[in-house]
Amino acid sequence: MPCRSVAVQNEPTVRMTAVRRLYEVSARMGAGRSLAETLQAVVDGVVDGLGFGIAVLNLRYPDGKFEVIAVAGSPEAKEALLGTISAADIFDAEFKIADQWGGLRFVPHERLPEGEVVGWVPDVPVSTEPDAWHPLDALFAPLHSPEGELVGMLSVDLPEDQRRPGPIHRELLEIFATQAGLAIDKARLTDQLRAEKIRLEASEMTFRLVFEGAGNGMATIAFEGPEAGRVLRVNDAFCRITGYSHNQLVGTVFMDYLPNEHPEQTQRDMDLIGAGEGPYRFERTFRRTDGNDIWLGGTAVIVDQGKDLPRFVLIQIDDVTARKDAERELQHHAAHDPLTGLPNRRLLQHRFIAALQRCRQSGRRGVLLFCDLNHFKQVNDKYGHEAGDRALREIADRLQAQVRHGDTVARLGGDEFAILAEEIEGDDLDALMRRIDESIRSPLEGIDVAVTASIGTAVVSPYATDLDELLRTADHAMYEAKRQRQTS
Repeated sequence: MPCRSVAVQNEPTVRMTAVRRLYEVSARMGAGRSLAETLQAVVDGVVDGLGFGIAVLNLRYPDGKFEVIAVAGSPEAKEALLGTISAADIFDAEFKIADQWGGLRFVPHERLPEGEVVGWVPDVPVSTEPDAWHPLDALFAPLHSPEGELVGMLSVDLPEDQRRPGPIHRELLEIFATQAGLAIDKARLTDQLRAEKIRLEASEMTFRLVFEGAGNGMATIAFEGPEAGRVLRVNDAFCRITGYSHNQLVGTVFMDYLPNEHPEQTQRDMDLIGAGEGPYRFERTFRRTDGNDIWLGGTAVIVDQGKDLPRFVLIQIDDVTARKDAERELQHHAAHDPLTGLPNRRLLQHRFIAALQRCRQSGRRGVLLFCDLNHFKQVNDKYGHEAGDRALREIADRLQAQVRHGDTVARLGGDEFAILAEEIEGDDLDALMRRIDESIRSPLEGIDVAVTASIGTAVVSPYATDLDELLRTADHAMYEAKRQRQTS
């Protein structure tokens, strides 16, 4: 908003004094002040050092509008103008009729169109002397940043000698306007840095509160630089979960706590975390202070702290050992016979597929044995099913003790068992069947029923395709062996 006024000034300011004061106020403007302080220093400097009674500063916003931010020299002008917001083209019409004094713009009152005058005009006498300053005269100094961007408009009134400024005062004002533009640009940057600092401090405080108060474990780990891989910070929950203290963890290499059973997985995890495509979910075992391993489940994400600051990894963890144990137990139950703990048909099928693949690669045959218990119904009838279950568990243990490492003993149901043995034939197979028969014939504890076994076999060759087909073959062989025993 322009300012127009007239005042009676006492005596002319000595030019050298004006120059000296100009540098004084310029120094004050550039003293690292905030934007508001700098703007006020600009208008105060005009009034204190350049011989004008009033100075008004309009700050230009990114949308082009102007707002009167600072006024000096007149309480009435300050009350009337401060905070006034004007359109982006507020000065365009006046500048079209203005005289160009270097970087300044002077609008003489006689060129103003008749009608309402924009701005503040005090009720003061009008001088009739030549070159006298008129209440409607206006002198503007556009303020520019170092890049040439218009950042504000300075308007001045009340020259001390009551006359339109001469060349020296114009030059001083222009120099001052240049310095003011630089100071405003610097102050804006200072305010931005302060605001960013406040934002970062608030963000850090919020992060610290969340970090320390979180119920799940949290830790930050250096991602790059000389400290890469080392623990930077942990919260209390992380210490409680892992069993280590803050002092024990901070500064150590996080990977040292992860059992390196699968180094390729660890490297893959790190690559995916480093890709920075969002939180990476993981489940890994972690070695506690007591040497036991627990399962940690959580997320890891790269945090970019900004320019010139190293990135770090923020991880959040929970102890998921109980869940992993439950999953493992469920998986075991799904693949094992609940009575004997032996693999069930489902797990036998899985191991048969793997064995068949190895057989096709090596060309060496294996065997599938089908084992049916004889006279076992008498055990249940005479001693009850509880005793029968104990007997089945004892027989399962005996079978496990007779087979080779890597062979699979499975319970198919009732008193039927299957044994999958890889790369075996001839005398070795005969010896295995003999050991199985003898182990089952041994008396069962507390039971006087003579339980024996009938065994049938089917060859696992590279041409085999189906477990059920082999089981049928072995079953038929078993019944044939039982029939021959009964007729012999």
